[in-house]
Amino acid sequence: MERLVKSGSGWRIGWNPNALEFKGLVGTDDWAIELTEAELDDFCRLLAQLADTIKQLAAELMDEEKIACEAESDLLWMQVEGYPDEYSLHFILNTGRCVEGKWNASAVPGLLQATAMLKVF
Repeated sequence: MERLVKSGSGWRIGWNPNALEFKGLVGTDDWAIELTEAELDDFCRLLAQLADTIKQLAAELMDEEKIACEAESDLLWMQVEGYPDEYSLHFILNTGRCVEGKWNASAVPGLLQATAMLKVF
C-alpha cells in the first residue's frame, strides 16, 4: 500500500505504512503533526467513541443545549464540544512531543468519515 492522504475543508489525515516511525498524519489547512501507528489508531478509535457517545446523548439534550465529552488513552486526550450535530474536536498528545490541535465543527464530519476509511486491513 502506498502513502495515503485524505483532506477536506479544514482537515487532513494521512497514512504511510512504509514510514519507519511516524506512519500517521493529522491536521488542518494550517498545521499538521505526524503520529506513530499506535497514536493514529488511538486517535481514530477515540474519535469514533466520542462521536457515538455524543449521538447517544442527543436525545437527552434540549435543542439549544451544548455538551462536552472527553476520552483518553495513554497516548492522547480528546474532547468534542458543541451540539450533537455540530461539534469541535480538540486533542492533546501525551507522548512527550507536547502537541495540541483543534478542528472546527465544520471540519469534524469529514474527518470522522475519513478516519473510518483510512486503514483498510
